[in-house]
Amino acid sequence: MCGIFAYVLCNFPKERKHILEVLFNGLRRLEYRGYDSAGISIDYEPCNATKASGGLKDLAISRPPLVFRQSGKIEKLVTTVYQEVDETELDLEVTFPNHVGIAHTRWATHGPPSPKNSHPQSSGEGNEFLVVHNGIITNYMVLKETLLRHGFTFESDTDTEVIPKLAKFVYDKLSEEINSMKQSGGEALSFHQVVMEVVRQLEGAYALIFKSPHYPNELVACKRGSPLLIGVKSPGCPAKDVKEDADVKDGFSTLKDSGSRKELFLASDASALVEHTKRVMIIEDDEVVHVKDGSVSIFKFDPTKNLGGLRRPASVQRALSTLDMEVEQIKKGNYDHFMQKEIYEQPESLRTTLRGRLIPGDESKVKGVLLGGLKAHLRTIRRSRRILFIGCGTSFHAALATRPLVEELSEVPVTMEIASDFLDRRAPIYREDTAVFVSQSGETADTLQALEYAKSHGALCVGITNTVGSAISRGTDCGVHINAGCEIGVASTKAYTSQIAVMTMLALAIGEDAISTRARREAIIDGLLDLPGVVKEVLKLDEKMKELAATLMEEQSLLLFGRGYNYATALEGALKVKELALMHSEGILAGEMKHGPLALVDETLPIIVIATRDSTCSKQQSVIQQLQARKGRLIVMCAKGDAAIMCPNGASYVIEVPHIQDCLQPIINIIPLQLLAYHLTVLRGFNVDQPRNLAKSVTTE
Repeated sequence: MCGIFAYVLCNFPKERKHILEVLFNGLRRLEYRGYDSAGISIDYEPCNATKASGGLKDLAISRPPLVFRQSGKIEKLVTTVYQEVDETELDLEVTFPNHVGIAHTRWATHGPPSPKNSHPQSSGEGNEFLVVHNGIITNYMVLKETLLRHGFTFESDTDTEVIPKLAKFVYDKLSEEINSMKQSGGEALSFHQVVMEVVRQLEGAYALIFKSPHYPNELVACKRGSPLLIGVKSPGCPAKDVKEDADVKDGFSTLKDSGSRKELFLASDASALVEHTKRVMIIEDDEVVHVKDGSVSIFKFDPTKNLGGLRRPASVQRALSTLDMEVEQIKKGNYDHFMQKEIYEQPESLRTTLRGRLIPGDESKVKGVLLGGLKAHLRTIRRSRRILFIGCGTSFHAALATRPLVEELSEVPVTMEIASDFLDRRAPIYREDTAVFVSQSGETADTLQALEYAKSHGALCVGITNTVGSAISRGTDCGVHINAGCEIGVASTKAYTSQIAVMTMLALAIGEDAISTRARREAIIDGLLDLPGVVKEVLKLDEKMKELAATLMEEQSLLLFGRGYNYATALEGALKVKELALMHSEGILAGEMKHGPLALVDETLPIIVIATRDSTCSKQQSVIQQLQARKGRLIVMCAKGDAAIMCPNGASYVIEVPHIQDCLQPIINIIPLQLLAYHLTVLRGFNVDQPRNLAKSVTTE
């Protein structure tokens, strides 16, 4: 949930002001993930500094790294930094040929938002070790008690503070041991050796970046369960000028070239890298990355095994990848908010998701779908004992929306599992099962843990994510990338509709060998081909949903009734209103109305009933009549032209949406509810893109 960014200069002279602005802008690119405080660390002085007024001179590093931390927004941190620069007369024009700067946005878990709880966290006086951290250290109390006994004092409430203090403890201890080794010809203690001994003691999830004046201009990063990427930019290689097919040797040699001129960027999210470079490398779990003298070394180690002394672990070679992202995707353009932009991008995101995967059919070809990532495993999926959909929040709702179709076309039982509950129960799972893991980011902590659990029991694991190279896409046996594009707003919109489209194609692929359902499948394919155009049409309801939002903005609660394919629509619509407009809302299965929820109905409580054309339409008509009999304040969503049929006695508000194939209707029906949540939030004066207490990617439990 926290944001990590680092900027490394390798024989690439830049002024302090430039370094500060790159770090600040890296944080700005990460702020969409949600945060409540921020901080940075830069060097006070370089070993070699060139001032604008004169030539080169050697300077010994006599002052510890500077650390700036502040609660609140990034601009508050920026103001604090430049105020301190003015007060201390810190030279912004001094040039650093080499430099390591680290930055962080924090989402509070241990201790409230405050400067002392912000990152970077320090080892103490002198800032001998500084750390930025995304994740949670579950055994921090045990480590803290140990360090307290060794004389360390703690200032923050965070779990992170134990890490830099543990680094100092390890460094001091190993330095004593290695002194005798140096005298007998042994090697000096390296930065990555210190970090390895530190992370060997840590339990939990983390992505970490270490900085230390003991190792000037060096950086060490590592991860376990939280995302972290490296971007590389060399002179004469602009961000978009990238070889698509760099092999391992070429990709790795770019990073191993010690002494070469380059800029390196490390981040927990690709959105902070894309404006600088599209040449990236994904750091895997239990890898330690050491940046030194322009060279990047990657070491793989087993944290459960002691290497014995300070033996060097095996190094890893890996090719650079190319980011499939453009700078324009992380900018708002002409829209007021990222969420508004992403709602309006849905025709194009769906078109991209479907492109190349639908076979329209002609005289020589049967209509069908082509999912290359699943082709080799479809026979196994068809023979499954059952199919499990596992996800959290919006991703769970997307899977729920497609469950009826998967069951219909595959004739295999489908089980829905919320990842956290699945883990809490240690639910039984078998080799004959297919487990489908749905996650927008591909890094969701509970879903990742559920994946490891399913793999350990031998199930076939399928991933559906929006992020190429994510932990879920790497950890599953096969899968589909949804191609929805970068999503900046915390509340998922276009990823949700693209997930439904992908899982609809999954159902079609599983059932493609059944003759009895051929006509049904072809009708759905025709609907998918028409889908982007129909979504474009439903977006014309924007002004109408703004009017509805104005009538609801003072309300305290909202109920949404759905059934069949659209039970998920009710849940997702309620979630959007809840997380954005901070208004109590609840999605209810309409079939359960008489088992309790009916007691809430009166003339003041607004109730949205989703009653578009499908097999449950007549049942929803009955629900509407029962609510009207109890003077319910009804808002009815129905197909165009059906208002008189569905609401013969009228309703306080009717939302008429275009009709499409029943299994695709949830994609159409959610869009007016996304618009409603958006306008409610704006009218109520809340932050649409950064809802209170929430983060974009939940990478910790």
